[in-house]
Parts: sequence; C-alpha cells; structure tokens
Amino acid sequence: MDPTARPDPSVITIFGAGGDLTWRKLVPALYNLFSDGWLPEHFAIIGVDLRELDDDSYVAHLKEHLEPADENTWNDFARRISYMATDFGDDAAYTGLAETLAAIESEWGVEPSRVFYLAIPPTLIETAVEKLGTTQLCRDVARARIVVEKPFGRDLESARELNRTLTNFFDESQIYRIDHYLGKETVQNILAFRFANALFEPIWDQRYIDHVQITMAERVGVEHRGGYYDGTGALRDMVQNHLLQVMCLVAMEPPVSFEDEEIRNKTVDVLHAIRPIPPEEVAHFAVRGQYAAGWLEGERVPAYREEPDVAAGSDTETFAAVKLFVDNWRWHGVPFYLRTGKRLPVKASEVSIHFRTAPHQIFPSAAVGDWQPNRIVLHIQPDEGIVLRFQAKRPGLKVRLSPVDMRFTYREAFEDVPPEAYETLLLDVMQGDSTLFKRTDQVEAAWAAMMPILEAWASDTNPEVSPYSAGSWGPDTAEVLIARDGRSWLTPSVGQPG
Repeated sequence: MDPTARPDPSVITIFGAGGDLTWRKLVPALYNLFSDGWLPEHFAIIGVDLRELDDDSYVAHLKEHLEPADENTWNDFARRISYMATDFGDDAAYTGLAETLAAIESEWGVEPSRVFYLAIPPTLIETAVEKLGTTQLCRDVARARIVVEKPFGRDLESARELNRTLTNFFDESQIYRIDHYLGKETVQNILAFRFANALFEPIWDQRYIDHVQITMAERVGVEHRGGYYDGTGALRDMVQNHLLQVMCLVAMEPPVSFEDEEIRNKTVDVLHAIRPIPPEEVAHFAVRGQYAAGWLEGERVPAYREEPDVAAGSDTETFAAVKLFVDNWRWHGVPFYLRTGKRLPVKASEVSIHFRTAPHQIFPSAAVGDWQPNRIVLHIQPDEGIVLRFQAKRPGLKVRLSPVDMRFTYREAFEDVPPEAYETLLLDVMQGDSTLFKRTDQVEAAWAAMMPILEAWASDTNPEVSPYSAGSWGPDTAEVLIARDGRSWLTPSVGQPG
C-alpha cells in the first residue's frame, strides 16, 4: 500500500477496554488495519478499565476472540498494547495516563495524535469527559480527538445536555460521535452511486420518484440486552440514528465537494427539512409493535415480555414504522417510509427507490399483466449490492412485458473483501476525517424529528403497542400505515436467517 495514506503516529486510549465492544469490535478492527499495513509505525493502544489485569493477561484476553492466523503479526501488534486498571473518576488515573503518554512521546520522539475512545456506559461519559478536559490531556485541538459511542442521549433534552458537556471541554472538530452503521461499505456507496454517475441524479427527485422505503430487519430478539433495550426501544435504537442517517444520504442535495463539513452540511439540511408531525396526527405517521411468541425455522422463540431482564407488561416497541416527508423542492410530496424490527423473518437492510409509472401506457392490457414500476434497490446487508428493476419483453410472438432485474454485487464485481465498519471509522478518526461522524446539530435535529412520536407514545391517550408474531413482518398496523397511501411494503429480496 501507499505509505502516505497511513495516519500520523497515534495512541488510542480505550476507556472500557474490558468490555464487549472492545473485545468483539475495536481491537479486531485495529488488528486488521495493522496486519493490512494501514497503521503507522508509531502506534499504541492503552486499555483503561476497572478490572484488575496486567498487560500480559489483558493481551491474552484479547487474543481469545481474534485467533490470528499469523503469530508474528500478532506478536508485533500485541507489544503495542498496555493496560491500566483504574476508576474512571479517579484523578490519579488521568495523572498516570498523562505520564504514560509522555513516556511514549519521549520514546518515539514525535507528538502523536491522541484518540480517546469512550466505550463506556452513557452514565460514565460525563465523568470521563470532564476529567479529560480538566487534566489538559486533550489541549492540542489539532491532535487530540474523543470518540463517543451511541446512544447520544435518549431524547432531545438529554442529547443537548450531553452535547453541552462535550463542547464545554472540546472543540467540535475534536468530537467524533460514532455510528458504526455509517461505516458499512454499501451505505457509503450511496454517495458514489448518486454523484459519480450521470444516469441517476437527473431523475432523483419528485418528478420521477413516487416514494422511498428503508428497511432494517433483524431476525434476532433482544438477546442479552433486555435491560438496556427495555429502556430504549426500536425508535431510539434504530430509527433516530441508523435509518435517519441513511435517509439523509438518499435525500441530500449534491455537495460542492467531498470535504467532511460539506457532506455533513447537506445531511443536516435534510434533517431540518423533515416535516414536523402534529402531535394529534402521530398515529397516521408512526406505528409501533412488539413481538409475541412465535416460530422461526421450526424453533419456538419467546415473546419480548418473556425475555430476561424485560419488565413484566412492558410496552417498549421492538418494531417501528414511520412515514416522513422532506419539505423542499426536490422531495415535495414524496413519502419516505422507514421500518425496523426484531424477530422478523430474515436479517436484511435495504433502500428501495420506487419510481412513478410511465406517463402514457401504449401496450395492450394483455401485455402488461405483471407490470411493476421501475425501482432501484440498494442492498446494505447481508448481500451488498444494487438491483435495477425495469420492464422487458418476454420472448415470443406476442408482446408480453415482465419485470427483470439488473444486478450488481460487491462479491462478484470486486475481489477485495469489504472492511468491517469499525475499520473504516477508526482509520477515519486517526486521519482526522469526520465525514461519517455526527455533528452536534445533526444529533439534535434527528432527535427533534422523532420527539413528537416519542411524546405521543409516552402519553396515556396513545394506542397500545401492537403485537406481532415472531417470524412475521411486523404488526398489521404497519401494513395499514402504507396501505392508506395505496402502497405496500417491499419484502427484501435478499436476507439471511441469522
């Protein structure tokens, strides 16, 4: 690879280094970057957590999940890892961290970038941020960065409070609010598909597009996250961040350049243009469901209320469907339908752009029995690719039209295996590229769009959460939501059982 593409010397300090996220995602991503030659020669990881471990024990713990194929590469990577057992609120911990960083800088003879990754519960973020800010560990605005995992609050007011805490101690340019979904290859490819091809952008507006559907389906239930999920729900967990961010990439105006601030400005414009939902009309724009017991591949699965750590009688939604409008010239009158849920038939995420029907029908009715409007489907996972559906004449002496698909898949088109989302995002942090990270105004605008729904669902007058059988595509109310407009949900054409 081109060594000029590597980031500057970097030290990544992970708060919550003993947690599941670090073990399953962060360290494997860093190891893959290292083994592929993307990391600089001067690179180090400092793990910080409460657990009493020494360096060797911590490295052994990390290796259990990785199972590296090349022992020499692993040993070279592992010697760059150290561990500190400490309380996040202890001043002495930050003094010790400052001494460790100073020793590393002295040994290297350069001032590296300092990345502080907060892989910790939301209740600990304010403490860690204040300590990092007051101890001057992040005083170099150009080289010090802080990475904050979602959730970014649980409503608009708590998001504002978290942002005030962050911006009290850090410049906005130092703050990287990470959403791993934006690191997925096909999500990023939405920009390339739209703005690198002259074919599609001219028809990407209300003149040609009838509506847009965005589906993120999960086959799993809440698994071991019952306690967390029961206080969150599908709207907060998926719609407010993942689905809205994908919607912004689909709906944004063409940027002037690929600079990070320009891209983020355009996505914020979309969020600000979302039509506010009147409180009394929420039921016509959003529905919620909760999975009941059912069967998946011959196995009975429990209802949500039977899951561990879920409150008896909980009304937390495990399915949410929302209809939104973007009030600008490009999208006037075009509905965006967003849905997500757990215990659905398959795991699949896709964006489906449905075009208007041809303005004049010249073919006889007998020729168009299978007629379907054109559509473009962007498969985000699991089988990344793009499908264009159009009409074609079937072979034969008579004119009969049928829909056919033109397919592109990453697996067939490219030999390279797409990187994991965290690989992309961690490299961007080290390189100081904030394109795929959320700004303060992005976070708050996304919450503002969802607040009428959250407030209505929390009220006593709102209809109860609708049950749906595990293994189905959600509650009947979701079908009603889109059927009122004379449309229907597109069942994902690809998916996987896991």
